[in-house]
Amino acid sequence: MTARAKIHPTAIVDPDGQIGADVEIGPFSIVGPHAMIGEKTVVQSHVVIEGKVTIGTGNFIGHGAIIGAPPQDISFSPERKTSVEIGNDNVIREYCTIHRGSANGTATKIGDKNFVMAGAHIGHNCLIGNNIVIANNCLLAGHVCVDDGAFLGGASTFHQSMHIGRLVMVQGSSAFGKDIPPFVIAAERNYVFGLNVVGLRRAGFSAKDRGEIKAAFKLIYLSGLNISQALEKAGTMKFSAPAREFVDFVANAEKRGICPLKRGRDEHKEF
Repeated sequence: MTARAKIHPTAIVDPDGQIGADVEIGPFSIVGPHAMIGEKTVVQSHVVIEGKVTIGTGNFIGHGAIIGAPPQDISFSPERKTSVEIGNDNVIREYCTIHRGSANGTATKIGDKNFVMAGAHIGHNCLIGNNIVIANNCLLAGHVCVDDGAFLGGASTFHQSMHIGRLVMVQGSSAFGKDIPPFVIAAERNYVFGLNVVGLRRAGFSAKDRGEIKAAFKLIYLSGLNISQALEKAGTMKFSAPAREFVDFVANAEKRGICPLKRGRDEHKEF
């Protein structure tokens, strides 16, 4: 430990834990021997950090959060060496749970500048990118991958091993077991309702790129072709990088497939 950390006298911090400068650890929190907490990170009260957990700089961890607990995997063996890796400048609010990896040598990974709201669960081996909002009481099963800039609405659930694309907007109280392509609005149970046009504009996508993403969306969802046929046609087209990202995501969603389009709502006026 470093003498420059501010540790409440009721906190239990193992002397082998590595605590950076200007870290604050609140009352009744527990930090295990394999924890590494980067400088200027705030850990509030009643937080438990156990197992091998690496936390970067400038993070905020709210009251009652549990980070690094064993995965909820009946095949898991306690002797396995698994971990949690958290980047910089994340906000992890009250009572979130983040479980460490399951298979030996694996990790649950969270990038930078994410906002994980109260009560969210991030299961083992999830891969969370950067600048993502995971709203209250979202539940992510094991091996869920979330790409940069996504917004997951509160109380939504996500099946194991699914993939959520970049800048996806998920409506609250939804549920998914299929992959969600980048740049879309997703809601209800495994449905897509259109493109996240506002999100694309806010993210600085040019009119040209937005137009090509729209064309790729129409090809996949509105051309009347099946996915294989649409992808074959896409292979003959010269898309911009973001539109190609959309097409490539669909091509790689072989395990779970992609959420289908639900027609007949106002969201489709753009199409």
